Amino acid sequence: MTLIRDMCYPTPHELALAARGLADEHPALARLRQIGASRAGEPLWLLSVGATGATGTAAQAAAQTAAPAPAPAPAAANVLVVAGAHANEPVGGATALALARHLIRVPAAGTAWHFLLCADPDGAALHRTPRPYSLLDYHRNFFRPPGPEQPEWAPSLLPPDRLPPETLALTRLIDELRPALQVSLHGTDLGGSWVQLTRDIPGLAEPFGKSAAELHIPVETSASDASGWPSPGAGIFVMPEPGATADGPFHPEDTRLSTWYHAHRHSGTTAIVEVPMWASDLVDDPAPHPDPRAALRLLAGRLTADAARVAALREGAGGGTDPGAAALLRAVDWTLALIPRITAEWTGPGAPAEATAAYIGSIDAFGRRLSLRAAAMLLRVLRAQGQPSAPAVDRLVTGWCEEFADRFQARWVPVATQVEHQSRVVLAAYDRLVAAGR
Repeated sequence: MTLIRDMCYPTPHELALAARGLADEHPALARLRQIGASRAGEPLWLLSVGATGATGTAAQAAAQTAAPAPAPAPAAANVLVVAGAHANEPVGGATALALARHLIRVPAAGTAWHFLLCADPDGAALHRTPRPYSLLDYHRNFFRPPGPEQPEWAPSLLPPDRLPPETLALTRLIDELRPALQVSLHGTDLGGSWVQLTRDIPGLAEPFGKSAAELHIPVETSASDASGWPSPGAGIFVMPEPGATADGPFHPEDTRLSTWYHAHRHSGTTAIVEVPMWASDLVDDPAPHPDPRAALRLLAGRLTADAARVAALREGAGGGTDPGAAALLRAVDWTLALIPRITAEWTGPGAPAEATAAYIGSIDAFGRRLSLRAAAMLLRVLRAQGQPSAPAVDRLVTGWCEEFADRFQARWVPVATQVEHQSRVVLAAYDRLVAAGR
């Protein structure tokens, strides 16, 4: 299959077919197995490449039972790569395949690599943008589930007895493999590249920055997702230690309760590698902003007004009896409920008196995408229901996409380039972790 050369993001089904082809072609080096199923019954596929770790028959059986079993001691170091945790970030699957092919050609001695090809196949089925040509095209069939329905975030928002099966399968897999390194492959619609770490990986900033520069991808030096976190190098952010001050205002979740930190139970480290679909140099501008607090007040006012417009239109959508429509509306409501908390933080006493232009740019992009995503998902429901308000929402989504692209001078990053950068950073994280003796 020529998924990357075709400039197309692979679907979960295409990923599974390609992985099956690799396993059949290289039976001594690659293995494909199902480690669970989604809420809708879709298989969760794991492709393993390289040295044999805790992946034998007993471990496979334990991985598919409802209750976790004691994990056997691995015979080799394990690396776990998770793709597709966010439905609207499709690059991870392509990167996982590219890494698997590379590691078949150039094996990592003494290490087994394991690729969860898509952590949320149900969400991926609702977000259908295999070949986006513009931000508007990307948002035409947009879907991102609310936090409690996202496999990695669910443990930070739900009690253990309500966790979705995708989360349970992922945590069982982490307990089985006990990975020295877990990598979660993510993407952003517009902006730059950055890496979040649950523990610092010394020296990662150098190869990360070099790759970004060579591939003309801006580095997001003040990512809104990592506001206030320690940064040992440009675009590298280390999450707060367990027991430290809670996360910033941008998510109601606590990252330290996510599956990213589950690897710490086995002395592992997790890296979250973000890469943009459309790049903007505005998130890589180190110049001091002349008045951050005034800028944040302006952005908060705009976001509040935009959210109010979407909320007023939301009232005409009803409850949504179709499962797909219901999922979209849950996501719309979740997004709208998040916005007042965010705007309150932007205008509160904790707003920074000093900040870079990159920080304000990242905040600007974050706010724009919240209201735009809510409107885009609402539009899908209104169209399906034949609601008379659909054309008005369509105009709103179209206008916001155009403003977003124009404001940030968005330029498309080819899928092959996204995959190349993400792959380089994953391999660099592994190399630096090995060099540090972890």
